[in-house]
Amino acid sequence: MSIVETIKSRVSCRSYGNRPVEADKIAKLAAGLKLNTDGPFGAHVRFELLNFDMMDIGEFKGLGTYGVIRGARQFIVGAVKDQPGAMEDYGYAMERNILLATAMGLGTCWLGGTFNRTGFAKKINAVADELLPAVTPVGYPGDSRSFIDRVFRFSAGSDNRKPFEELFFEGNIDTALTEESAGRYAASLECVRIGPSASNKQPWRIIKDGDCFHFYVKRTPGYDIYFGPIKLQSIDMGIAMCHFELPSREAGLNGRWMVRDPQVKSGNMEYVASWVQQD
Repeated sequence: MSIVETIKSRVSCRSYGNRPVEADKIAKLAAGLKLNTDGPFGAHVRFELLNFDMMDIGEFKGLGTYGVIRGARQFIVGAVKDQPGAMEDYGYAMERNILLATAMGLGTCWLGGTFNRTGFAKKINAVADELLPAVTPVGYPGDSRSFIDRVFRFSAGSDNRKPFEELFFEGNIDTALTEESAGRYAASLECVRIGPSASNKQPWRIIKDGDCFHFYVKRTPGYDIYFGPIKLQSIDMGIAMCHFELPSREAGLNGRWMVRDPQVKSGNMEYVASWVQQD
């Protein structure tokens, strides 16, 4: 399966079946967690794959996912030190792990607000200067989507994505970018467009400037005030960067990430980083 096919097949799964994940897949996933640890901004993320098979129901409820996630016995949990770019790097690295799980036929679901950070932090022996931005369950999806699945998808509008022309621009924020004008990067941008984001806010905006693509975040006012240093929409930007880079490299489009604000007209958006094409 190509990375584009993997990205297109990924959906948030909150209900898991009884089928255990095979030992070889657990080993492959654990190996991936050791490799996918760094992001474009230089923060190092450490991941652990937790198995909750031996945990009693009371302890499991204490982790805050009970009622939101059903049937999952494994979780990918990560920690990162608080530094500039840490949230973006966490989103970038965790999404690479999620796509690895997806390629193996496993379900996942980003959890950024509906879990007990302190409880999970204890499970991975997080130290004082580490943040635990998000976790994901991992396992085989259940036979049918649960009621809580349907409620979450409906309330977030998860089946709806903004159109291409509302997210991507050419030259400045006033000129919409068409798929035709996107050229060889059209597939990469489409992978960004369909990516997961907290509450499906889709905060990413991208301005094409020749062979450069400038990434901006359009923050929802007040959205991150409840999570302290955890910035969910910055995590979303890391996911967007992952969804752009992996298909680009797969298509032979080489480039690198740079922080170089182009000072183009961008409205009230916050500059994040630029993908610079390298032939």
